[in-house]
Amino acid sequence: MRPDQYAVVGNPIGHSLSPRIHALFAAQTGQHMIYEARLGRPDHFAEDVREWFRTSLRGLNVTVPFKEDAFRLVDQRTPRAQRAGAVNTVWPEADGTLTGDNTDGAGFFRDLSGRMGFDPAGRKILIVGAGGATRGLLEPLLRAAPAQLVIANRTPERALELAQSFAGLAGATRLESSGLDAIPDGPYDLLINATAAGLGRDALDLPPGLIAGDGVACDLVYGPASLAFLDWAREHGAARVSDGLGMLVEQAAESFTAWRGVRPDTGPVLRELRQAIEAP
Repeated sequence: MRPDQYAVVGNPIGHSLSPRIHALFAAQTGQHMIYEARLGRPDHFAEDVREWFRTSLRGLNVTVPFKEDAFRLVDQRTPRAQRAGAVNTVWPEADGTLTGDNTDGAGFFRDLSGRMGFDPAGRKILIVGAGGATRGLLEPLLRAAPAQLVIANRTPERALELAQSFAGLAGATRLESSGLDAIPDGPYDLLINATAAGLGRDALDLPPGLIAGDGVACDLVYGPASLAFLDWAREHGAARVSDGLGMLVEQAAESFTAWRGVRPDTGPVLRELRQAIEAP
């Protein structure tokens, strides 16, 4: 019996850890499946994906730069994908239609609240960046009822537009936006770097006093690309810092659970990946 086929599509894609993550999940849970990386063609994304599902594919992860293309491609979207405006997980229904989901926000929140033990309820949160990554995080963070959530961006208009689009989920949370030169006074209990290019020591001129003495700083990227921001956060008072590897593994587990109906234990997988990344 042939194993069920799954894949991740992106461009570039050779660096992706997703095949390794899902292979570890499958071995751990006894699932008969294979998972591979596929290079996406920008001009043929929709036709390629539909053909993959027509012939063999049981599930697809989508990464840069195709998440918005996948959003337009699918026939129906989960509510969280609809609000995020992007799709990173696709599966076929019994009638052949394609459903799209976005597991990024759920993966980040599970890593934040589980592995890091941070409860956003009643806390102050600052997110730097107002792109698609931030859009995926806002729903789970707002549902956790922080006291304040600020979106700060180089272009204040983009931050304002994003805050306005999620105002209906804010509840009692003070949801605000600003430019990088007008961030409301801190300190913040949680600082998230969601900028596309990463935050180097001199990349953004952020004011002092942003991070509370027991505060947490998170970068959504992992590995060497996160080091400059994490070093900056430590130097500016963060008690704990975290890169995006935990989010990567947790969002993959969300996809795996949707496809296979069983949730893997992410702890051993994260430890194995961390050792591999940090090995000399």
